[in-house]
Amino acid sequence: MHRKHRGKRRFLLVATFAAIVALAAYAFTASNTVPATNAGSGSGTISGYTVSGVTYTLNTTTPTNIDQVAFTISPTTGTVKAQLVSGGSWYSCTNTSGSVTCATTSPQATAASANQLTVVAAQ
Repeated sequence: MHRKHRGKRRFLLVATFAAIVALAAYAFTASNTVPATNAGSGSGTISGYTVSGVTYTLNTTTPTNIDQVAFTISPTTGTVKAQLVSGGSWYSCTNTSGSVTCATTSPQATAASANQLTVVAAQ
């Protein structure tokens, strides 16, 4: 009988140890906090803008200088930049509800060097 008690004791000791390890592991994982996060993928259509009604304002003193280019753009929202010389400077523009004006004085655009109007727009 003595051996039977020793086997039960050993079993109870091992079972108790296993329960303590399991509880410790649970307590460790139960204390972790992970914040909510988002992940995803999506796509949208890229469409172009329509530019119309282009006008150039010449400098009153030196009419070979172009001081401004103005035009209408549709859709009417977004940031707009313009270029008058292929590979030349980009000019920042003011877009007020689709009515766009671009000062072309820094650096000064000239009628002789202007060879294209390139407009870049983005929402």
